[in-house]
Parts: sequence; structure tokens; C-alpha cells
Amino acid sequence: MSFLKKTRVPVRVAGTLALLLAIAGCEEGLQLPFGQGSGASGGAASATPGSTRLVERDVEAPEVFQVSDQGLWDGRPSLGGVWVAHPDAEDPERVIIRNEENDRFVIGALFRRERENPGPVLQVSSDAAAALGMVAGAPTALNVTALRREEVADPEVAPAAATAAAAAAGESIETTEIDPISAAVAAIEEAEAAAPAPVASSLDRPYIQIGIFSVEANADRTARMMRDAGLTPTVHEQSSSGRNFWRVVIGPAQTSAERNRMRETVRELGFTDAYFVTD
Repeated sequence: MSFLKKTRVPVRVAGTLALLLAIAGCEEGLQLPFGQGSGASGGAASATPGSTRLVERDVEAPEVFQVSDQGLWDGRPSLGGVWVAHPDAEDPERVIIRNEENDRFVIGALFRRERENPGPVLQVSSDAAAALGMVAGAPTALNVTALRREEVADPEVAPAAATAAAAAAGESIETTEIDPISAAVAAIEEAEAAAPAPVASSLDRPYIQIGIFSVEANADRTARMMRDAGLTPTVHEQSSSGRNFWRVVIGPAQTSAERNRMRETVRELGFTDAYFVTD
């Protein structure tokens, strides 16, 4: 699956048109109407000072989501690229994350944080922390604001130097736009697909149940948290009385000592009610 949107600019044609206009401008007596206002003399119709076009730009949408609070990166590498998690987030959002202590910012994805552990409310990925200049384990004042794509009028301008050089060489330019939410989801899905299959265990209860969730996205997010901690999670979809729920377990452990270590790890992550199960 590709999350890249590519646009090819036909700069060979643009270069040819520019050359023809330059030759025409050298003819004696020829006056090109560029820059003339509506009151130009001679009775000829004049062009507008410049044309406008509609372009898509990121516009901050604080009415959708905005929070200023302490954020923390725990120092461990995390999947999914640039993202931040907050317990009040409802749906994945494209956001701008600002470090209010050094004025650095980055655009990334916002996800919902399932559990409110003691400490800063904003959980930050390792890639986001690197872009924002955050130190592992040090709470940092962050501002997170949702972004929306809107069409706005923008004056047309001359091509950039790189584009003009490529036009002179008769080449074409490709521009690429990456959606941070799609990129984060793609990276997580790729890591999950590459994860090895669990090995069978001789223990009667080799798994540890982390929790039961009524929202699938929350179960998936918990599974990613387990995976970030070096554990092997599985999400089971089940139903009861006509209602679906998702159960997250880790394992299987091969020995009792390994199972105890796994339980200590999940308890340190805040899942203090985790317990041993058969599957």
C-alpha cells in the first residue's frame, strides 16, 4: 500500500514557452503587458497584475483539538514515526507539536492514550522527541494543535531555482507529500507483519492478559505499547451478549521465570491488574 501522492510537472513545455516569450520580447516595438495596470494607455486590453490560484495549506484548528501540557519521552524507541498521544484524543488527527521551551516544532499524528499513568499527560514518540529536542525522561512543555487542509488563494510565483534549472535541462520534477498519520500506521503495520509467530509453550497458563477493551483502537494501541517494551502481544476479537470486545494478551512464556519477568514489565507500564491465562 502506498501513502505517497506524486505530481509530475511538465517543465519541458514550460521551458519552451519561456524561450518563445524571450524571443518575442526582443522584437522592436513589441510591448508585453506584464505589470501594466487597468489604466494602461493605447486602448489595448491589459492583463491583471498577477493571477491567483487555489492551493491547499495546513491551517491550525484549535476548535478540533488543542492542549498545552507537559510531555514525556521515556527514552525507548517507538514505532510509527512522529506522533503524540493524549487521553482526550477521540480520533487520529494530523497535528503540529511545539516545544514551548525551545520553539522547535514538528508535524505528526495524534492518537488516544488509553491509560493516564502518573506523570506528564502527553506521551511522545522517539522520532517526535528527536525533532523537538526533548531529553529522555525530562518533562517538557508542549503545545499540540490539530491541523486541517483548506484551500486558500495564493498568488502564482516564478519557479524556484531548482525547478528553473531542471526546466533548462529538459527534466521533470516530482513532488511528494506524506501524510503523517498514514505513514505512522504504515510503519506499525509493517512491523507487525514482520513480527515472528509465537512459539508453543509447555506451561498451563503461558499468557498474561493485559486488559479487555470495548474499542478496538484502544486494544491495538495497548498492543503497540507492549511491542515497544519488547513483548509479543496478541489481540483477540470476541463477543458477548451481542457486543464485541478485544482482549490483549502477551506471550507465550516458555518458563515460569520468563513469565514472571513479563508480568513485572507490564506492571511497570501501569497494567498492575495483569494476570496469567491459558490463551
